[in-house]
Amino acid sequence: MNLRAIIIDDEELARKNLKLLIEEFCPDIEVIGEASGKDQAKVIIESSQPDVLFLDIRMPSGAEGFELLEEIENKKFFVVFVTAFKDYAIKAFNASAVYYLLKPIDIDELKISVEKILEAKKVFNEYPDNYIAYFRSLKDLSQSLLHNKPSGRIAISHTKGLKIVEEKNITHLEASGNCTTIYFSDGTRYLDTRTLKIYEHILNPNLFFRVHKSHILNLNFLTDYLSEDGHFAVLKGGLKIPVARNRVSEFVKQLKTQG
Repeated sequence: MNLRAIIIDDEELARKNLKLLIEEFCPDIEVIGEASGKDQAKVIIESSQPDVLFLDIRMPSGAEGFELLEEIENKKFFVVFVTAFKDYAIKAFNASAVYYLLKPIDIDELKISVEKILEAKKVFNEYPDNYIAYFRSLKDLSQSLLHNKPSGRIAISHTKGLKIVEEKNITHLEASGNCTTIYFSDGTRYLDTRTLKIYEHILNPNLFFRVHKSHILNLNFLTDYLSEDGHFAVLKGGLKIPVARNRVSEFVKQLKTQG
């Protein structure tokens, strides 16, 4: 499967550099156009219907990039954000389950992003409603990055695409190899392809605590803490989750903070 891509960046040198990297290392991507700003990009997108946008979100402002996404109708493409932002932005990207590349661009990361998009494209072709969830996730990302207003929602990447969920409805998360099983208060659960470490980074630290290398729990669902014959957190419904010895002190401190 070949993907048709557009590169959007106000810096010509950055566009040319990314195009060269794609042509040399990503044979499944065909760059069909370049744009330096929102208006030019909109014309190219609407006329060529690309599969992927490589979008610099400071072109010249982050708002302009997100405005472009809002204005496009019939959105059936993926976005790879290319950015020099770090720290908070990465947390927001991961929470929205979007693809991103940090400048200067790492070739291996570029390849990984393309591979993930190829996999997602197959799933989205089979379940097209995923595009609705995907762009809702991008809207949440916009609010988080531009207005510092976390939505309280995260995007879960599972076998049939994307699902947008409220953090508060997650009871606990469990490592499943390099994936994560996420459990909800209504009894449902989903297997996400991301690691528990990523979730530790993106979830609200006032609401979630990693009690063990394999477990994160929502403190609002905690009913008891047992310290006899080991250390266990007890959730509503009676589920016992082990608390690692090296996490006990910090966990107890967090519980006292919660009141």
